[in-house]
Amino acid sequence: MVTLYFLTQEGSLCAQHCLNNLLQGEYFSPVELSSIAMQLDEQERMRMAEGGVTSEDYRTFVQQPSGNMDDSGFFSIQVISDALSVWGLELTLFNSPEYRNLGIDPINEKAFICNYKEHWFTVRKLGKQWFNLNSLLTGPELISDTYLALFLAQLQQEGYSIFVVKGDLPECEADQLLQMVQVQQMQRPRLIGEDAAARDQRRVQRSEAGVEGDRLYNSSAMVDEDDDNLQKALALSRQQIDMEDEEADLRRAIQLSMQGGHQSDITEPLVSNTPQSSGNSEPEPLTSEELRQRRQAYFEKQQVKMEHLSSKGLKQTTNAQTMDSEADGASEENMLKAATNMSLDTRKQSSKSAEEN
Repeated sequence: MVTLYFLTQEGSLCAQHCLNNLLQGEYFSPVELSSIAMQLDEQERMRMAEGGVTSEDYRTFVQQPSGNMDDSGFFSIQVISDALSVWGLELTLFNSPEYRNLGIDPINEKAFICNYKEHWFTVRKLGKQWFNLNSLLTGPELISDTYLALFLAQLQQEGYSIFVVKGDLPECEADQLLQMVQVQQMQRPRLIGEDAAARDQRRVQRSEAGVEGDRLYNSSAMVDEDDDNLQKALALSRQQIDMEDEEADLRRAIQLSMQGGHQSDITEPLVSNTPQSSGNSEPEPLTSEELRQRRQAYFEKQQVKMEHLSSKGLKQTTNAQTMDSEADGASEENMLKAATNMSLDTRKQSSKSAEEN
């Protein structure tokens, strides 16, 4: 397949592509075909002039554009026929009753030229296989022997004019190689318009897939970001709970400390350690030594309790320590006041007893 000469459609130069694909080489250019077309125009003009240049038919013919070519690159069957005559090749109308009466099997022919609505293309036998060399395709199309007759019949039904190429075609490398081997076509070529549309569709699909991938990526990123924010919120919540727990522990420690200083640590020594006497006997007066000992016992007991609280891992801030110090000072002050009052009461009772005696 790679050795086949094949031209794809360029502009409206299908006649040039048809001839070169048939001959399997760069045999004709648009300029050469235009030259043939102008020669045909001149020949027709001269025939029309034989009836007189002043005749109505001649004036009408001169005013009309060329019937053998146009600005788009189209060339008539006369131009193609004259171009092939240089190589000793002739064209016979395949659709004509005269050719059908010959009863020739299309497989035994060498090539066909097909035309429909100013489009030309070639069907040629290379080696032992047939190929559709339509320039509107993306590449040569392999046609089996059994499908050839059906293919030509389909073209006729669609309105194509089919011409049989008679004569010896110039030798080409593809024909020589395909005489020895046969090729297989895994995928049939598309029409050029269909292939371009398929490429555009694939580009659109890739673009849509890229956009969808970006959406999925952004959604995943948003989910990851939400997870990160949730983890941060949970961490802050746990930190807040820990801080609240610490503050609760601190408040309990301060409360215990204050309770111990104002109630247990003051009241208990003055009540439980005070000697009691039966009946209505009055307490004995405290000496300064006994008062000092009781104060010393209170401070030792206070120190033991504070060490016990520290061993349980309770955290105290500077403010808590300040409050404890103030509580201790208040406790000491209250204890001194209580001791002083007791001492004064004892003295008053001693003086009263002495006066009664």
